[in-house]
Amino acid sequence: MKKSLFSLTPIAIALLSITACSPANETSQTQPTAVKSEKDSAQTESQRLAAFFERSFEEDLKRSPLFQSYLGKKWDYDKWDDISEAEVDAQIAIAKERLSTLESFDTQKLNEQEKLSLRLYKLGIERDLANDEFRHHRYIVHQFRAAHTQVPSFLINIHSVKSKEDAAAYVSRLNNVSTYFDQVIDQMKLREKAGVFPPKWAYDQMIDASRNVIKGIPFDTSETASTLWEDFQGKVSALSLTDEEKAALLEEAKKALTSSVEPAYERLIKELAHQKTLSPEGDGVWRLPDGEQWYQNRLNWFTTTDLTASEVHQIGLNNVERIHNAMRDIMEEVEFEGTLQEFFVFMREDDQFYLPSTPQGRQQYLDDAKQAIDDMREEIPDYFGILPEAPMIVKRVEAFREQSAGKAFYQSPAQDGSRPGIYYANLYDMKAMPTYQLEALAYHEGIPGHHMQRTIAQELDGIPQFQKFLSFTAYTEGWGLYTEELAKDMGFYKDPYSDFGRLAMELWRACRLVVDTGIHAKKWSREEAVQYLVENTPNPEYDAQKAIERYIAMPGQATAYMIGKLKIMELREKAMNELGDNFDWKGFHDEILKNGPVPLSILEENVDAWVKNRSAM
Repeated sequence: MKKSLFSLTPIAIALLSITACSPANETSQTQPTAVKSEKDSAQTESQRLAAFFERSFEEDLKRSPLFQSYLGKKWDYDKWDDISEAEVDAQIAIAKERLSTLESFDTQKLNEQEKLSLRLYKLGIERDLANDEFRHHRYIVHQFRAAHTQVPSFLINIHSVKSKEDAAAYVSRLNNVSTYFDQVIDQMKLREKAGVFPPKWAYDQMIDASRNVIKGIPFDTSETASTLWEDFQGKVSALSLTDEEKAALLEEAKKALTSSVEPAYERLIKELAHQKTLSPEGDGVWRLPDGEQWYQNRLNWFTTTDLTASEVHQIGLNNVERIHNAMRDIMEEVEFEGTLQEFFVFMREDDQFYLPSTPQGRQQYLDDAKQAIDDMREEIPDYFGILPEAPMIVKRVEAFREQSAGKAFYQSPAQDGSRPGIYYANLYDMKAMPTYQLEALAYHEGIPGHHMQRTIAQELDGIPQFQKFLSFTAYTEGWGLYTEELAKDMGFYKDPYSDFGRLAMELWRACRLVVDTGIHAKKWSREEAVQYLVENTPNPEYDAQKAIERYIAMPGQATAYMIGKLKIMELREKAMNELGDNFDWKGFHDEILKNGPVPLSILEENVDAWVKNRSAM
């Protein structure tokens, strides 16, 4: 049975929110040419609104070659997005014009779904305009996700090559890296003028990652192929072309790599090295102009609440204490004698919880993660009515970016079915991927977590296309974290150590509330924040260090997980108490998912309405 209903998105956010559990910036979502108001007397108000949504989404899509490719479309398959200041100005102008257009719709003539759609669309624009006040505060480059890693990861994972024309478009994209990086550098200079820089230590990581991309054949005389050259060779070799045609394509790609890609990366590296010398001391955004206001904007954006930094910090402390107490119960169950911190050391250091750092050990991790998801898939129909159709695979993070990438993340499938959903596991450091956390991590990224939520959203029928891709982070990541505990309710985590792993991952998200606000509002150093994680979680120091570096790069983003999960749990408990035996797991979860991503306040309204309707049955 096909799904229905919505989930909002005007576009650039959608592009970046295709990947979950990985640091993701948001940019203006409204990017097209002006939308005309067409009040046709032959159209109903519902038809006029649907036409507006369809037209604006199409206009947005035409301005974003990258989002086109994510959706499986090949309109501008040879191009990168325009990120120039002029383009951003144009996006904001259109946002304001669209906001004015929305006032022309008579909501009294719309049904409830259409009213919600209109409300979410308007909210998306208002959020974009609020962000524009801090346009140059957002780091245009940081070590986790920026142009230097986006180019290879996009070409490898998104740019499929099914024909000679696709291969030629790949080469054109290689040639166009030069213009794209020039725009990135221009944006960096605007931030230099505004006094906005990532911390000094982040630049070394970006420079190293950039050099990794232009290492190997054809950039030097080493015996191994560079990441992009290996990818293009493999894709061309699979085509049904003559040897002469393949050779010509390879020669064109080699020229593009050496004449466009390499010089572009060298220019970017030079600019990174220059800005490193200008970055002020410290780690949090408090060190930037208007840093306090900027951080509040980030909290508002990611949590979809008005919580202050102090309130978020206290929520974190309260939940750290709660989860520590639950962990002590696990200690008793496994008959461990010692303090909680000693138990952390045991979990951190005992070899039984880690697969070997070998090809076989890494493959075993991928196989076990797939099995956990397959086992979960069997039980899902008892708890969900709406189910995803697109397949999902488990994949290791590629070598060129695994040192800077997050621990795990999810990439949505192509809407046209040409690409599956992908759960990426970062297996660079096997000590950062304990087996006792394997189950919870697989559920979060895969099923019933991000794969279900994101795939269901983009498969919904009868709704405006633009609404299928928005990520309100507290909703999206809150759902992922909620599903980790849901799995326990469903009877998983039979091994107490795996249940400890579930708690460890929830603890990690609770600690995020403490350290994120600590870094950006309370002026904690990177070292202080790392130490807090080491003392309060079982995670190894390397894991803590990479996490803190992520929270520094993406202020506020990490707070969304726990804030969102707590709200969903609060709503479920309330529904269970009010409905008693009339509570329905399928109904509750379908109510959460059937409208796609929404702010937490609207989610609460929707669940309250579901409870009221079910009570009347």
